[in-house]
This record gives sequence, C-alpha cells and structure tokens, in this order.
Amino acid sequence: MSNIIKAFINIVNNHHVNITNVTQGNNRANNMGEGFETYIKDVFANTTDETDEQLKLERLSKIYSYQGNKNNPPDLMLRDSDAIEIKKLESKNSAIALNSSYPKSKLYADSPMITKSCKECEEWNIRDMLYAVGYINQNHLKSLWLVYGDCFCADKETYERIKNTISSGIITISNVEFTQTKELGKVKKVDPLGITDLRIRGMWHIENPNKTFSYIYTYDDSKEFQLICLMKKEKYDSLPSEDKEAIENIENDKVEVKDIKIKNPNNPVQLIDAKLLVFKV
Repeated sequence: MSNIIKAFINIVNNHHVNITNVTQGNNRANNMGEGFETYIKDVFANTTDETDEQLKLERLSKIYSYQGNKNNPPDLMLRDSDAIEIKKLESKNSAIALNSSYPKSKLYADSPMITKSCKECEEWNIRDMLYAVGYINQNHLKSLWLVYGDCFCADKETYERIKNTISSGIITISNVEFTQTKELGKVKKVDPLGITDLRIRGMWHIENPNKTFSYIYTYDDSKEFQLICLMKKEKYDSLPSEDKEAIENIENDKVEVKDIKIKNPNNPVQLIDAKLLVFKV
C-alpha cells in the first residue's frame, strides 16, 4: 500500500522532470496536464522508471482502486487509503480552479459528485482528500504541494450551505420549469416558445497553498524544484512506522521534517498540530 511518505521519497529520487517527456504506456503524454497526472500516478506507485508496460499496469492496479476523469472527482484513489485530486498551475501563486466541485476536507461516498464506479470500487464511506498542486514552468515541474484537504478546506457544511441557499433561491423564480441536476440549478423553457434552457453552474476556486500557508513556508525562487507536504500530525502518526523512520532518517541534507502548527480551517484562531515535509534543490 502506498502513502504520502512513500511518494515524497520517490519524488526526492525523481525530481528532475520534464513533464512533456512523461509517457503514458508507450505514448508520450499529449499535454502538460496529462504528463503531470501521469507523474503523480507514478510517484505513488513507484513506477516512474518502469519501462515494462505490463509490469507497470499490474503495479498500478495494486496501488489504486479508482481513476477518475476531468468531470468527476477524485482523480485517483489509493487502495484502502487517500483520494487524490491533481491540479496543474502555470503560475506559482495562481488560485486553484475546482470548477463545479467545492473544496473538500474529506471525500464522502454519498457525494452526488462522484461516480457509481468510484463509490463501488471498494467498501468505503469516507476518505482523506489529498491535493497534489503542481506549478509547471516551460514544461518543468518547479514546485509541488501535497497537502491534505482538512489542512485548508472547511467542513462540507460550509460550502453546502452556500450551494443549497443559491439552489433554493433559484427555485423561487416564477413561471419557469425546473429539473433535477447535480449543478446549482437548471431552468427549462425560459422563453414563451419553451426552447431555451439555462444551466447554472458553480465555479469554485481556492487560494494557492503558497499564499494560504505563507506563514509556515516561503516559496524559494532560487531553487530549481521544491516539494512541500503538509498533513495533520494525527495523519502522520497513523502512517506505517517503517515509512516514518525512513523519512526521519533519510540521508539527504535537502530534506526537512518539521513539527508545526497551522490554522484550523473551521476556526482560524485555533491551531492544529501538523507535520511539514520539505525538499528543496
């Protein structure tokens, strides 16, 4: 079974990455988005240097229980472990576009935004949500945040209150026909001929981790690459002891493992014990 520490160590060992040269099977990735997603998939599965396609597919099948698509989160689910949402940025400080999916501290199996195959890939009710946020400049991966949703996203009730209030308000419009939808709303037959429909979609954005967590980490423009992993201490403590020993005893002076405190996303005046892993080169 894979986890964030294993991925961290794999990235430390494979950080010189030209994203357009990442391959999917025997084919080069068509764009930076595909290349970055393949890279993330490989670092959790430790298949970055695997050239035998059959062996790679077997390894990926053992590590992952689900792979999603652009319209339905998450992008990946580790077996018996985290859900992973992958976000590619072309500016180090730009906001993260989540589109119709609001920020998630956790992923719930009863969410209407996930597919039936995602719900049924394993027996599960709730998963930790891990965001992989990569900044790519001229095809090179310059920085990567691996940060858990419960470190910077509020509980789902915060976002659903806004979503449900908007949806309820739309329904009060008179003399139009409504239909069930996973979006904020869909109004049918807006005009007298009944030939015009209106889809109302949410376009969620959340601030870049470089800004959100500037009080614990400062982006270093002098570095070729930087990797930042952030999780609650309770998450770190739950990981296998052999993996924690491996990262805490790693013989690399460019790796830092820190105990820190971060703001509670639901009550920022409260501080939460957290773990910060940093690699800069």
